[in-house]
Amino acid sequence: MSLFGPPRAPGWPVELADGPVLLRPYRRSDATAWSEVRRANRAWLAPWESSLPGGWDELNSPAAFRWVHRDQRRSAREGDGMPFAVCLREANRDRLVGHINVGSIVRRALCSGYVGYWVDARVAGRGVIPTALALAVDHAFGPGGLHRVEVNIRPENRPSRRVVEKLGFREESYHVRYMHIDGAWRDHIGYAMTSEEIAAEGGLLARWHRVRANAR
Repeated sequence: MSLFGPPRAPGWPVELADGPVLLRPYRRSDATAWSEVRRANRAWLAPWESSLPGGWDELNSPAAFRWVHRDQRRSAREGDGMPFAVCLREANRDRLVGHINVGSIVRRALCSGYVGYWVDARVAGRGVIPTALALAVDHAFGPGGLHRVEVNIRPENRPSRRVVEKLGFREESYHVRYMHIDGAWRDHIGYAMTSEEIAAEGGLLARWHRVRANAR
C-alpha cells in the first residue's frame, strides 16, 4: 500500500455473481442491448429517473450509450463510482437486464457512497435487483473499502423501497424536494447501512439468502 493511502479505485474492475445474476463492468459492445432494454422500459423507468434535456429514445439510443459508457469508465477509474451492468446468465449468453452503481464515493474519514439501480420490468420480481444490491454492497464494504452506503428513493416508488427494506436497510431520513425527477423536484426517503450492521451475518448476500429461504 502507498504511504498516501489505498489505491484510488480499490476493488475495481471486478465481476460478481450469485446464481444466475452477474454484475460486471460495462463494455462498448453493450450499446445495442442497453438501448433495447432502456427503450422497452420507458413507462417503467421514466417516472423515477433524473430530468435530462432530450427525448427518451434519443437519451437511450446506442449512440447515447457511448457517452454513458465513457462517463462510467472515468468515474470508475477515478474511484468515484463502481458501475455495473446487471446480467442474467442464460444458456450460452449473459442477458443485460439492469444497472447498479455505487456512486458519489467519498474516501478518507467518511468512506461512503450512494447506490442507484434499475431493472428490466420483464424480470422484475425474480430477486435480480436484491441479489445485485447485496453483491454490490458486500463488495463495497470489502475490497471497495467503504464503511457506509445510502439509497435515496421516492416515497411513491414502492417496488424500489421493498428491495432495500427486504435487505434490512434502515429508513433514516426524509429529503424534501431532493432531486429533479420526471420534470419536478421530488421528495426522497433516505435509507442507509454500515458495514458493522451486517458483519455478524456474514454479509448482505448471506442475509438475503436467509430472507429468501424463510419466505418459501
